[in-house]
Amino acid sequence: MLVDPIGIVHSSFKTRGDIRRERSSAAKNKEEFKGELEIFQEFEPGLKDINGFSHLIVIFSFHKSEQRKLYAHPPHDGKKRGVFATRSPDRPNPIGMTIVKLLKREGNILKVSGIDMIEGTPILDIKPYTRSDIKNNASFGWLPQKKDSD
Repeated sequence: MLVDPIGIVHSSFKTRGDIRRERSSAAKNKEEFKGELEIFQEFEPGLKDINGFSHLIVIFSFHKSEQRKLYAHPPHDGKKRGVFATRSPDRPNPIGMTIVKLLKREGNILKVSGIDMIEGTPILDIKPYTRSDIKNNASFGWLPQKKDSD
């Protein structure tokens, strides 16, 4: 199966370490991280009607990941976990997914916040975040329970 990128990410994050440092900073909220999704010109017609959506699901390639692991050590946990129970970029297939807030569209450029991808990340697909994506009574495995003050 061959998958060709439809665009590229523009971000202030230059390395994986940049994302890890910023996301672990108590002073920062993920929504504060802004960037752009540049959709290649030939795919711009596919952006028709995207303006009405507040959030987008972005499917992308972990293009800098060279390792294919079945275990990961999440930085905030430190325990060895199965890779499919983590968001690690070191996976058998280097495919990632994230949800960003759409701020505005300028032609083939989508201005977004909540970005957690590095500069130059290939975008494989974009889907709107819809009501059917919201899951009531979801559980979050080994992750700590979120407190009301969080």
